[in-house]
Amino acid sequence: MEATEIIEYLRDRNFTIKTDGDFLELSPPEKITEDLIKRLREHKPAIIAELKREQRRAKVLAILAENPETQRAIIADASIDPSSVILTIAIKNHYTFEMLIPKERYDGFTLLSIIHGLKEANTQH
Repeated sequence: MEATEIIEYLRDRNFTIKTDGDFLELSPPEKITEDLIKRLREHKPAIIAELKREQRRAKVLAILAENPETQRAIIADASIDPSSVILTIAIKNHYTFEMLIPKERYDGFTLLSIIHGLKEANTQH
């Protein structure tokens, strides 16, 4: 089972699963079995990574929902991967996606310049 399948399996069985840093929080505790603990331990890094990806996606979608005039939302996360910055991008009414940019090549000001250029190009059409 992959991380997404494990998370879906748990949610289908009315578990709540969250991540707090490098820890998993699972409830209700009375439903947790030894087999489940073993499976979670085996896949813990991937499960945490997937839950954090879900959190980033939820953040960019919340930005769009809270700001109806905004067409794009982007967040940068440099804390997850030691060598990359993860950009999570949402484009209203279209899609969300993530990009990994090597930290040594990431420049937030360049990113802002590109976004500004996209906004100008969209207003000219």
